[in-house]
Amino acid sequence: MSREKYSLLESIDTPRQLRLLQQDQLPQLADELRRFLIEVTSRTGGHLAPGLGAVELTLALHYVFDTPEDRLVWDIGHQAYPHKIITGRRDRFNTIRQYGGLSGFLKRAESEFDTFGAGHASTSISAALGMAVAARMRREDREVIAVIGDGALTGGMAFEALNNAGDLDANLLVVLNDNEMSISPNVGAISNYLARILSGHTYTSVREGSKTVLGTLPPPLKTYVRRWEEHMKGMVMPSTLFEELGFYYIGPVDGHDLGTLIKTLNNMRELDGPRFLHVVTQKGKGFEPAEGDPCVFHGVSPFNPDTGKLQRKESNSRTFTSVFGDWLCDMAAVDDQLVGITPAMREGSGLVKFSKVYPERYYDVGIAEQHALTFAAGLACEGLKPVVAIYSTFLQRAYDQLIHDVSVQDLDVLLAIDRAGLVGADGATHAGTYDYTYLRCVPNMVIMAPADESECRNMLYTGFIHNGPAAVRYPRGSGPGAAESIPMEALPIGRAERRRDGSEIAILSFGTMLGTALAVGETLGATVVYMRFVKPLDESLVLELAESNERLETLDENVGAGGAGSAVNELLCARALKTNVLNLGVPDRHLDHGTQTEQLVECGLDESGIVNAIRARLSATAGRKRPGSIQLVPRN
Repeated sequence: MSREKYSLLESIDTPRQLRLLQQDQLPQLADELRRFLIEVTSRTGGHLAPGLGAVELTLALHYVFDTPEDRLVWDIGHQAYPHKIITGRRDRFNTIRQYGGLSGFLKRAESEFDTFGAGHASTSISAALGMAVAARMRREDREVIAVIGDGALTGGMAFEALNNAGDLDANLLVVLNDNEMSISPNVGAISNYLARILSGHTYTSVREGSKTVLGTLPPPLKTYVRRWEEHMKGMVMPSTLFEELGFYYIGPVDGHDLGTLIKTLNNMRELDGPRFLHVVTQKGKGFEPAEGDPCVFHGVSPFNPDTGKLQRKESNSRTFTSVFGDWLCDMAAVDDQLVGITPAMREGSGLVKFSKVYPERYYDVGIAEQHALTFAAGLACEGLKPVVAIYSTFLQRAYDQLIHDVSVQDLDVLLAIDRAGLVGADGATHAGTYDYTYLRCVPNMVIMAPADESECRNMLYTGFIHNGPAAVRYPRGSGPGAAESIPMEALPIGRAERRRDGSEIAILSFGTMLGTALAVGETLGATVVYMRFVKPLDESLVLELAESNERLETLDENVGAGGAGSAVNELLCARALKTNVLNLGVPDRHLDHGTQTEQLVECGLDESGIVNAIRARLSATAGRKRPGSIQLVPRN
């Protein structure tokens, strides 16, 4: 790092050093921090635009509050890159999201300044409230600050927490990082001035005094005066909702004006009880390409820091996401009852084209996964055909709704589950390695896992025309390059497909493990079956293979407990078949970030890892045929 280029930033390893700076030095530090963030992220990729928008807010929070003694709780981690840089991780920041490097999200094990780790939105207020109540119970004098984005505030959990915090009268400061200018256009000198005045001692004294005066008035007059007060406040600031929830609201404040931010935060620090500071920022601030297209630069691959041009890897294959996006448009052209739904993941889930071609049938419900499922259920009740495009990790949040609102009523809802299996750089918080397990136990579900692009398209069609709930589960990234059939073909429900004939060993492959399974089959002379369906299983074929082979090996990119391999075990146990079974899947632990290839190697799910595991089992069971029980190998 250049001393000349980052003369202030290189002197900051902890917020304590930050607080030694003069306030007039902070704009220079903000500039250096922003340039450093752009420079490093241009090489590593990662979440850029949210962090750029939060530079001044990050510095102000750490400057005013005594972190980590004061608890600073960030929502998700997309906006927390500047926080990582000034809390002792600057020298390792070039390892972010890389195998063995820094996490792209907040992680308690990584730093004492990461007070709460989260990969899903809308959690910060709940977590911070817990910390604030804990401090009160222990009679500890500390501030607790929750930072949440306007998108995350759409999540129901955030409002549950706000409601509870106001009721508890907790000593909690909630900072809304609002980077959607359309929500709060009234940002500027006047609103900054109001924020400073309204958070100051004079106004708060008058405000508290008015409460005393109101308390002496007879009820009818008190009601009239309070209504007048609320109407007057509503004319100048959007405070009513938060005030009604029990919060003292200040804002909106220009989130890039360090002077105003610091003054306002200092004033609010002196107050007690639930407080709400509304800060308006610009996503991608300070980097013109990110300002112009913050969505592209939200989570970005490596790019040219001078031009903003992305460095894209050439591939002859299409992503599964793009396969879904094209299928959705093609299916919508055929069936006018189709409705596309996403919980705030239009770009990530491949719905951009659909949203433009069929805007009247496109619904982005915001960060509200529970609502997305029940909304879909309501549509299905009226004869429409909803397709919910959702990441595997986010579907976990709507599990109650999946069971009670979709499955119990056996409704026609198709789940297009993206980012299934190992997700690479996003790591444990976004891992899609649990969906086989939590979907398999839900009655009425049809669960499909494509091996390639063509199968993905046909499975989506199969799930769509199926009368009842269905899920198609596909991974992040590109497929193997299989040509897609333009006329969509319905697959027979619960029917697998032999892909290679061998002897003694049969490999049952689920999803995109098929290519690796075929390579292993060639090495070991094994039969390879592409299972297609996790539920219902092709029971007749599995039973046939169990009778004709000494060993069955199952491969799936899911945790072992309750995964596709477990479904095979359950079937064999139910039929009292004494077959030697080896289940290979994701180990029983949370995997850190890395490339998908690195994660597969760590799990032993690469070709050599699978061959070695099978050979180890063969050696361990040599001379023993048809054991008296199914034998499983846990992969730790």
